[in-house]
Amino acid sequence: MYDREQRFKMEDTMNAARIEYTEKGVMHMASRRCDIIRISMSSAILAILTQFTLPKQFYLDIPDARITKVGCMLMRVNTNNTIEVRFLRLLTQKEMNKIFVYSTHPAHRDHVLDVRA
Repeated sequence: MYDREQRFKMEDTMNAARIEYTEKGVMHMASRRCDIIRISMSSAILAILTQFTLPKQFYLDIPDARITKVGCMLMRVNTNNTIEVRFLRLLTQKEMNKIFVYSTHPAHRDHVLDVRA
């Protein structure tokens, strides 16, 4: 399914995020902090310690931009403590703009939030 989808251009960003997943079946929810370092409408690269077992599916929350429960699928674990994930739905352009407004990356310094949209 993912190999036939359209690829969107990845952009550099720096946002704090959190992944949430269930451990041991349905016993309890666990969450881990991470950083989004690159993002597109369909995928992202997250910086996170990869020394623990990562689930194949989890939720991604971006609290600064107030984006919650974006379903993700783990695609690749890299050796430099980054992971590549694909979103289970496309992010809208409005959500992407909110992410760039709250980014601490120097490339997004001039982004402003449009209150009329």
